[in-house]
Amino acid sequence: MAKRSTPFPTRRTASVAAVLATTALLAGCSATNPITTDLDYDPSDGVGERLGDVRVGNMMVLTAEEGAAGTVVGFVANEGRQDASVVLTVGEEQSDAIDVPAGSTVLLGPDADETVDVEAVPAIPGSKLAVTLTTDVAGATTLQVPVLDSTLPEYADLVP
Repeated sequence: MAKRSTPFPTRRTASVAAVLATTALLAGCSATNPITTDLDYDPSDGVGERLGDVRVGNMMVLTAEEGAAGTVVGFVANEGRQDASVVLTVGEEQSDAIDVPAGSTVLLGPDADETVDVEAVPAIPGSKLAVTLTTDVAGATTLQVPVLDSTLPEYADLVP
């Protein structure tokens, strides 16, 4: 007796088809949408900017109130092959040069690698303040940096 062919797919064929359809469906999601972990973003309260091979990140100014002393918190990274010198201008005040060796990162803030103090912060906590980043290798740029106070417990010990 001859084996009778059936017009319906076998279980194995149906399983393979289901796996292929699911794979194509899932692959389509990443093909049409950007992968968000590849995007640059500011993951904390501070802001970041790139200027050539120099990058600042999580930058903010901490102060008790407008006109009071403050400090800059964040980091400066040099992703280039030559050393860089960075100066921050907060309001009318200019920091000393921050030397950032090639391929390294300098942390800014109290108890960090470098301290950038501001004698009188010209903005109230909760606002933004223009901070100019000037490098000897890539020019200058200005970013709007948040001004925070000791309301958030993680910054309470850092506010001057």
